[in-house]
Amino acid sequence: MSTNHLIERHVFNDLSSLSEALAKSAAITLRTAITQHGQASLVVPGGRTPTVYLPRLAQMNLPWQHVFVTLSDERWVESTSEQSNERLVREHFLQHMQQQPRFIPLKTKHAHPDQAVADLNTHLSRLPLPFSLIILGMGEDGHIASLFPGMTLDMNSANLCQPATPPAAPSLRISLSLRALINSSRIILVITGKEKRQLVDQLIASPDPAIPFVQLMQSRSVELFEMD
Repeated sequence: MSTNHLIERHVFNDLSSLSEALAKSAAITLRTAITQHGQASLVVPGGRTPTVYLPRLAQMNLPWQHVFVTLSDERWVESTSEQSNERLVREHFLQHMQQQPRFIPLKTKHAHPDQAVADLNTHLSRLPLPFSLIILGMGEDGHIASLFPGMTLDMNSANLCQPATPPAAPSLRISLSLRALINSSRIILVITGKEKRQLVDQLIASPDPAIPFVQLMQSRSVELFEMD
């Protein structure tokens, strides 16, 4: 199955210009959702690149109190850990806002992410669905959120999240499910680095259905914000 028709690609010379364009574009989407529905929902990722564009997004003039924010995935660590995506979002996004959105973290007090799925389904169902905007990154193996190549991604499951263990660096995680990610009005995938851009080109030319990135594109349209 060809996925080429599902992609809109925006290429930038540097991370600063990418961040500026991403923030402005995301703000338009969120403002439109608030105007139409009275509220909006935003999903953001962890990682290094978001520490650059999230502060810029936080500066956008929006009624953030009408926006629900959650994460695409989370490591099963305390929110004070340097490995915590929740900590990253609080430090690089929420702390830069004058008006606070309604933030829904993914880490719970359960010992194992398996035990948290039911509660997280309840928490996440409070967000306006479909999500107004999901911003994702992609790993060099084609994983998105914490959905890794070879994982069973059950599209028939009603769960909004699923536990995950990355093959390269085993650690407990929770991720929004593929079904949840697809249930979005708009998806932006941020791709930085030559290796990842080459992988995108390769997967467009020869889609591998075992790669979550490909499964996402085969299910709905995705916009790419890219730079080397």
